Amino acid sequence: MAKLYFKYGAMGSSKSAQALITKFNYEERGMSVWLIKPSIDKRDAQVKSRIGLAADVHVIEPNDDIYEAYIAHGQADVVIADEAQFFTPEQIDQLRLIVDEKNIAVLCFGLRTDFRTKTFPGSHRLLEVADAIEEIKTMCECGSKAIVNARIDGNGRIITDGDQILLGGNDQYVAMCHRCWTRKIKEQNNG
Repeated sequence: MAKLYFKYGAMGSSKSAQALITKFNYEERGMSVWLIKPSIDKRDAQVKSRIGLAADVHVIEPNDDIYEAYIAHGQADVVIADEAQFFTPEQIDQLRLIVDEKNIAVLCFGLRTDFRTKTFPGSHRLLEVADAIEEIKTMCECGSKAIVNARIDGNGRIITDGDQILLGGNDQYVAMCHRCWTRKIKEQNNG
């Protein structure tokens, strides 16, 4: 029986690398993979990991019906979605429909929360409807498990206001434990 999986982690936890490794594993067994990502990530038409892995990807627009796009694509053996937090809740329901109607596994990789520790709409819906939820762990500089995607400015100060979505890498985000995140915000506000 196919399942909808949500594999989430903080920035730098190897989500994209794991998505690409999973793609390789399926293809090595002769199975077809439909690799997708939302168009909000307009950096390029590939899924890229920080360790250098990359693969071409089908880009999904916010108004696209993912179920219909899957049918048009040719019905792959598995769907792997990177940056799943940026899909709309309706698109998450369409991924759920692929699992339910086509008995095809859908593996979603993404962030659970934003820089303010608030869930993204796509992640929120995945937490509600996924059959399996798995955390991909990474660590804070203190050695504790990181759960916060701290947004930082050019001076390394933590930013706590702004738009939910701002694409960036290590120059704009740091994975932190909640204790370090709140301590650094407090230090900034008192200093």
